[in-house]
Amino acid sequence: MVLASIFESGVSIQFYIVLSTILFAIGAIGVLVRRNMIILLMCIELMLNAVNLLLVAFSTYFGKADGQLFVFFIMVVAAAEATVGLSILVMAYRNIRTTDVSIFNKQKG
Repeated sequence: MVLASIFESGVSIQFYIVLSTILFAIGAIGVLVRRNMIILLMCIELMLNAVNLLLVAFSTYFGKADGQLFVFFIMVVAAAEATVGLSILVMAYRNIRTTDVSIFNKQKG
């Protein structure tokens, strides 16, 4: 496996923990700060990929395939989320001509 050779080359598990934490923090800050729906979807995907990276790293570190199995399911859910989210975004943009999230609160009625 590719990651097994990475761990043997001297990269420790702490590197993957720090990298995953940084990626997740960037995604979380993006979700909290940004108002563009496309950017929000990208930040959610970034957070999911940070979790995937950590799951694969721990799975390889402990020598079990459970984490990689979870990553497969997370990627399937992320693809479905992106498909549904982008289709909702396209329909909303056709009706209100903006991708600003704050306008959706006014649409509640």
